[in-house]
Amino acid sequence: MPVTQHVSDMIATARAAVNHITVHKAAELQANDQAVLIDLRDIRELHRSGTIADAFHAPRGMLEFWADPQSPYHKPVFAAEKTLILFCASGLRSALARHTLMQMGLGNVVNMLGGFTEWKMQSLPVEPLPQRSIQ
Repeated sequence: MPVTQHVSDMIATARAAVNHITVHKAAELQANDQAVLIDLRDIRELHRSGTIADAFHAPRGMLEFWADPQSPYHKPVFAAEKTLILFCASGLRSALARHTLMQMGLGNVVNMLGGFTEWKMQSLPVEPLPQRSIQ
């Protein structure tokens, strides 16, 4: 059966309905303890590129389960009163994720424009992921 709604259409719909903020505004809100940054990237991306200090890693594939308080996988960070700032590598996955969380009823979620790539391009601080030893 052919695809009838393409991912580009889904992203366009999500972006039209999504609140966006710049990386500088995201850094300001995080520094003022008004927001939590949520890194949606795959763990391999974090190991390869690093992450933002104090960002909470929520793999995109687990997001809905971690956000839902009725789920056995729920993470308390998603029940916080702070603004949740979603980011991925460039802002596409986070736009879709923000749209999904809004459909779930979370109203305190925004998308960081340009994602982690823009964060780095603006020379904002990045930290490497601590290396784990395999045992």
